[in-house]
Amino acid sequence: MAKKAPRRTAERILEVTLELFNRFGEPNVSTTLISAEMGISPGNLYYHYPAKDELINALFDKYETALTELLNASDNVRDVEDAWFFMHTLFELIWQYRFLYRDLNDLLSKNRRLETHFQSVLKSKTRSVKAMLDSMSRSGAIRMDSREMEPTATSMVVVLTYWLSFEYVRDPRKALEPESAQAALLRGAHHVLNLLGPYLEAGQRTHLLSLAGAYSAPVKP
Repeated sequence: MAKKAPRRTAERILEVTLELFNRFGEPNVSTTLISAEMGISPGNLYYHYPAKDELINALFDKYETALTELLNASDNVRDVEDAWFFMHTLFELIWQYRFLYRDLNDLLSKNRRLETHFQSVLKSKTRSVKAMLDSMSRSGAIRMDSREMEPTATSMVVVLTYWLSFEYVRDPRKALEPESAQAALLRGAHHVLNLLGPYLEAGQRTHLLSLAGAYSAPVKP
């Protein structure tokens, strides 16, 4: 059991750091604040993570691992119902690590590893969305020229990447708080999938409008 204690402390540090980063933004959270929140000495924190960048990188690695697993399921999306679930799940993961998106430009400007890895994340998202579009096209849910798939996938990834920034600008004091999560995720999923509107088969378009209507009642416009 004694051998497992340091590992558990390291995991707990990441849990607390993620919570603080998400709540206050990474630039506003110091290692001193993290150690104080945990009730441990700064030296204990540095033993596990000698620099703040190591905390950021460790959290990003966890995000990237979960994201890769999720994106691999994109070619199983056959229709609007599947796409709605897929996008909502993707937004839930982004929300879980929302500090990365809230402070994205600042993080990339000062963390070279994050800069290069996030470029890979964008490429992976684009490949995944293209796979989803291809699958929906084969099933007849959408009618899209192959030449339209790349720009459409890119547009969807742009919304995926910057949606939380848009939400933050709309309401800086509340947008990224836990109580705002469900509304923000539903709006994000709806706006990403709305880009498919011109390409959806008539029945699928009606179903998308139905899904949006069913979930939008409690959502503030």
